[in-house]
Amino acid sequence: MAKGVKVAVIGGVFAVMVGGAGYGAFNIVSALTGDGGTSGVAAEEKSGPPGKDEVEETTAKFFAAWEKGEAATAASYTNNDAAAELLLTAFGDDAHIRDVKITPGTARGTTVPYTVKAEVAYDGKSEPLDYKSELKVVRGLTTGRALVDWRPAVVHPGLKKDDTLVTEKSANPPIEAVGRDGTELTKEKYPSLGPVLDALRAKYGKEAGGTPGVELVIRHAGEGVADTPLLTLAEGKPGKLTTTISPGAQAAAEKAVKRFAQSSVVAVKPSSGEVLAVANNRTDGFNAAFEAQAAPGSTMKIVTAAMLIDNGVTSMNGPAPCPDTAVWQSQTFKNLTGMKPDEGATLANSFMRSCNTAFIKLIDEKPLTDASLTQEAERRFGLGQDNWKTGIVSFDGSVPAVGGPDRAAGAIGQGQVQMSPLNMASVTATAITGSFRQPYLVSPELDDRELARAEGLRAGTAAQLKQMMRLTATQGTAVAAMRGLGGDIGAKTGSAEVDGNAKSNSWFTGFRGDVAAAAMTEEGGHGGDAAGPIVAAVLRTGG
Repeated sequence: MAKGVKVAVIGGVFAVMVGGAGYGAFNIVSALTGDGGTSGVAAEEKSGPPGKDEVEETTAKFFAAWEKGEAATAASYTNNDAAAELLLTAFGDDAHIRDVKITPGTARGTTVPYTVKAEVAYDGKSEPLDYKSELKVVRGLTTGRALVDWRPAVVHPGLKKDDTLVTEKSANPPIEAVGRDGTELTKEKYPSLGPVLDALRAKYGKEAGGTPGVELVIRHAGEGVADTPLLTLAEGKPGKLTTTISPGAQAAAEKAVKRFAQSSVVAVKPSSGEVLAVANNRTDGFNAAFEAQAAPGSTMKIVTAAMLIDNGVTSMNGPAPCPDTAVWQSQTFKNLTGMKPDEGATLANSFMRSCNTAFIKLIDEKPLTDASLTQEAERRFGLGQDNWKTGIVSFDGSVPAVGGPDRAAGAIGQGQVQMSPLNMASVTATAITGSFRQPYLVSPELDDRELARAEGLRAGTAAQLKQMMRLTATQGTAVAAMRGLGGDIGAKTGSAEVDGNAKSNSWFTGFRGDVAAAAMTEEGGHGGDAAGPIVAAVLRTGG
């Protein structure tokens, strides 16, 4: 054999390599590991974001295969062919979508918007379907090919992980949901009620007495999650479902949450537990108003103050010194910047100023234990026992019995304490009436469900809590937010720090007459900055 010529075995194939590692070696490897049907022809290895031509070529091939119903082929132009093929197959087979025409818009770099026009045909019925979405083209990690970055929203913007599309006879008849005054509640008039109305339909469609139609729906992953209707092919007969919603309060809540991103609010009627309003302004469509599990910050001091009073540690006019710092088991707690210390402060004063250190120092007093706050939350306020039956999915709050630094953190609504705006609206309702009345959206008489119960508060404790909340609204941290509201008013502010967030979550709860409300704004800052105006706007309607 000539000098400089070597023989190697690659995958059972003898390759002659000239000069050690030359052109022959490259050709053999390319032939064996060809990318996208290169058939052994040397291809330039590309890196970096796909160029304009690559974006156009990839999307053209993907759209063409999708239009033809060739799910496997279309999926091969994505970076997750298994998941893509599954959903694209369902698009035709389960959703019964045909005659698909996709029109791409003007690309923004590697992002391509497009319009989908098609027809949904099922059981002799058909309706046109028209929607917009977008996709992004990326470089394949292992192949270097330009590929569609796969996510379910490529097929429809309403789809999330593990969701699918289905056209069939509705699992539940449609409902005509009405408010407490008989006014119809629609998604068009009250957009953030959409997920709530879908959940009510899934739960009470049959009980309401309607008959099902034929619909294209998004079938969401997860047990108990209601389908989202997209298109009606055959109208069903809606059954009438009466809710506790006050259209006036709901309209105010819808308008108020739009002022602040990632906001949620709930209003309840303390004398009955009826939910008057529930609204969310969130990018994820999550009903955080009912289902959030988040630290409530200093709004939790309502429950902590009740614990201190009920256990004889102090009273509204009793001592609750407010130093600069407080140390609990080697962890130092501080107040908000600018708060002046007051060693002679009463509980009412420390409550309305929202002094953290006052509450931290008092939780070490006898007879308090690691379980005292948990017992107060469960026995008096009905929280944390997983037994609320509001009519739809909701979170009942969580106040675990813990030791160490989390015991102190829990007293000021941090650590392991978790609440939703619904929970905190209920806390305020219990505080000002002395009685726990489980919030509900649909009367329990409709389905004979048993509402949760709790002992409630001693009359003296409730009277002190209500007066401290009045002081907070008229002289304390809630003054700015509650300004201009007449009648009997009270409130409590809260700011909850969350790891990784630049700003704290804003919390606020308050009452006016026989309406109690609570709001949360993610990264909204101090309680009075974002959540406060939302609650005040709802309270202004008077229910």
